Amino acid sequence: MPNGIIIIDKPRDWTSMDVCAKLRGIFREKRVGHAGTLDPMATGVLPVFIGRATRAVEFASESEKEYLAEIKLGVVTNTQDTTGEILEKRPVSVTREELEGALAHFRGNILQIPPMYSAIKRDGKKLYELARAGKEVERPPRPVTIHALEAGEQTGPDTYTLRVRCSKGTYVRTLCHDIGQALGCGGCMSALRRTGAAGFTLADAVTLEAVQAAPDPAALLRPVDGCFYGYDAVEITGRALSRARNGNPFPCPAGVPDGVYRFYGPGGEFLLLGRCQAGTATTIKSFFEV
Repeated sequence: MPNGIIIIDKPRDWTSMDVCAKLRGIFREKRVGHAGTLDPMATGVLPVFIGRATRAVEFASESEKEYLAEIKLGVVTNTQDTTGEILEKRPVSVTREELEGALAHFRGNILQIPPMYSAIKRDGKKLYELARAGKEVERPPRPVTIHALEAGEQTGPDTYTLRVRCSKGTYVRTLCHDIGQALGCGGCMSALRRTGAAGFTLADAVTLEAVQAAPDPAALLRPVDGCFYGYDAVEITGRALSRARNGNPFPCPAGVPDGVYRFYGPGGEFLLLGRCQAGTATTIKSFFEV
């Protein structure tokens, strides 16, 4: 059975779930999930987890994301990107220096009001469902972190690229909208490409066409422990291995200090992510087939 991670360069106009559905057919595996939704207009890095590896989605989803976005100044839409209905058009007389000055206010820990066109639920209904019905509800601001935000090249009279590195839950189109509001001319997102997620970059990504054309698509899968290379590796054998496979606490190897580790069997099989404390290890999440 296929198990592992594949990094897809998501094409424009596909939903993240469209990609998962396609891969379910290619790999003939029901257990398929992705880490970090991309809107249909966005392209780029979409980590997809196959088989037992889906148990790692919750960890990968928490990671930082990196984007190359394009902001179009002078246009305000109901979706905060160029796919939506234009609400306002305003004249633009913003210099590059003024744009860079505005960006400074959005770096670090900020509060962001989620857009109405989002999958966040309110009273059991997704906000975009309410928006399509012509309703708007109050959305409490959410804390997000913008680790890096830089202006790139000017791609048109009123458009610039933005390089963004941010926390989970950040809406880049809302960031573009808010930057436009801060400049006084309005703005929206006109393009978005994710360049990094869960420690993977575009250099790791393959297209859906390449997966379909591969003689053995499973050969494109990456091992799931790639999500956890930030933790040291520990090998267990004998009684510890037996207890770990049965889901019980097990003795840490001698000399291993307290902390979180990747645990492997003697043959190099990745078993689990676990925590050692006072000589005893407990499983955070197991990845071996049962």
